[in-house]
Amino acid sequence: MIKSFEDVQNLNKEGLEAFAASSAAASKGAQAFATEIADYSKKSFEKSTAVWQNAVAAKSFEKAVEIQQVYAKDVFETSLAEFTKLGELAAAAAKAAFKPYEASFAAFGVKAPVAGK
Repeated sequence: MIKSFEDVQNLNKEGLEAFAASSAAASKGAQAFATEIADYSKKSFEKSTAVWQNAVAAKSFEKAVEIQQVYAKDVFETSLAEFTKLGELAAAAAKAAFKPYEASFAAFGVKAPVAGK
């Protein structure tokens, strides 16, 4: 285990380096997540505005309802795809943030946990 003061210093240094790398990876993941949400929100707003304009311009109530039904189906499908993508981004960010600590676990003979198990 720990044999000298230098070992303790090295352990602290490795821990700080792992923390810095982990924080950078988490920050990068959070930024990617926020960018994706902002892009999706912008597209969603633009799409809903266009649908609203088309519904108002419809010649009949039935046509307006049809436009709304098509839009509702599209919102469901795009939202499902977006939530899946956000889940993948979050999982990748968590994996990247944990990676710097894998060597620390291995140094103590502890097998790192495997995601999804």
